[in-house]
Amino acid sequence: MATNHLVLSGTITRSRSFKSPAGIAHCVIMLEHKSQCYEAEMLRNVYCQMQVILSGERFKSVTDKLKIGVDIEVQGFIALQQSRNGQNRLVIHAENVELKT
Repeated sequence: MATNHLVLSGTITRSRSFKSPAGIAHCVIMLEHKSQCYEAEMLRNVYCQMQVILSGERFKSVTDKLKIGVDIEVQGFIALQQSRNGQNRLVIHAENVELKT
């Protein structure tokens, strides 16, 4: 079995909640990450935005706190998602979310 586990922290820039036709609760957020990391012994600025998907009742207690400007840490797995216009992007499917603020 291959490993697929990602931990990323950042600030929420978008958030929306909805229920699927099957009645499953979902919260989709955009997470903005900024940091500095060493690469080849040089300090590098790192920036990315990733969509995070939280699905199911286990996130119900935290979903109302996931507002724009809130800092969080997400643990989960990444998957390829294709948008309606056919563009592919990687998204994080959350397994755990921790509020940092």
